[in-house]
Amino acid sequence: MRLTHEQFADLVAEAADSLPPFFLEKMENVALVTAVWPTPDQLRRAGVPSSHTLLGLYEGIPLTRRTHNYSLVAPDVITLFQGPIERVCGSDEAKIREQVRHTVIHEIAHHFGISDERLIELGAY
Repeated sequence: MRLTHEQFADLVAEAADSLPPFFLEKMENVALVTAVWPTPDQLRRAGVPSSHTLLGLYEGIPLTRRTHNYSLVAPDVITLFQGPIERVCGSDEAKIREQVRHTVIHEIAHHFGISDERLIELGAY
């Protein structure tokens, strides 16, 4: 690992804090966490082929699918994976910072109900 876990977590917090207040105010019942690598179960549930990697993962009920019955629910979880991000970016801390921000935005988009297909249409990849 190039960064300590704490340094990586600080980059994730920095990326989240850099979002416009409008988005931060609209986020509901979601936790932003870090892990070194995705678990086999996370890879399976995300449908990630063995030849691919997973930089981040949103697990939860998007805001667009929540109804009036949504209560007493554990928080959604957005996880950023340090190992895969560092593998993709090499030792360039500026690239790591940029990839972390991109991944945070991507996973928050899922929290707001935006699919990967729609993100592709919007040119977010």
